[in-house]
Amino acid sequence: MSDAPGASVHDSGDEEVTPGYMAPAKKSVEEIAELDKDDEALVKYKQALLGDAVGNSGGPLKVSVLKMTFMSEGRDPIELDLSGDLATLKDTSVVIKEGCEYQLKFTFHVAGEIVSGLRFQQNISRKGIPASKLNLMLGSFGPRDDNHEFTTPLDEAPKGALARGKYHAKCKFIDDDKTVHLGWEWTFKIQSDW
Repeated sequence: MSDAPGASVHDSGDEEVTPGYMAPAKKSVEEIAELDKDDEALVKYKQALLGDAVGNSGGPLKVSVLKMTFMSEGRDPIELDLSGDLATLKDTSVVIKEGCEYQLKFTFHVAGEIVSGLRFQQNISRKGIPASKLNLMLGSFGPRDDNHEFTTPLDEAPKGALARGKYHAKCKFIDDDKTVHLGWEWTFKIQSDW
């Protein structure tokens, strides 16, 4: 696992894969733009998807994960900066109310080429014992000047006296090529109130 933004370390292969999913053949933005040039509808569709990426791409693929935002009704969003010193995230616990519904929002930037099959993986443990595992496909994203955002489906925090306590999460962003774009750890506490 890598602790640096934009790292291109290949994963050891311990991640889950989506059954039946096959990674697409690797093509540059320009190659995709050149395909089916005589089909006007397809050309418009590709322009809508790729935007200003055609002509602006080139160079190596770089995915910079900038921040993760914890969002829940009844409190202000909590932003974790993923572009700075990641070690501080392990030392400072985010307080989460037991049983609350929440979502995570990721803000990231893609440069150079299309990132195919970007996934968010998270392994949560409590007192060294695995508690839950998440492997979420975000999708494929093209390079552009603006940041991309992805919000996870609604989830519910554990509840009850046994669920309260401190949890440790190991997270990473990985793509179809098994390149880990960012790896980090963070902690949170499940409590009876905010």
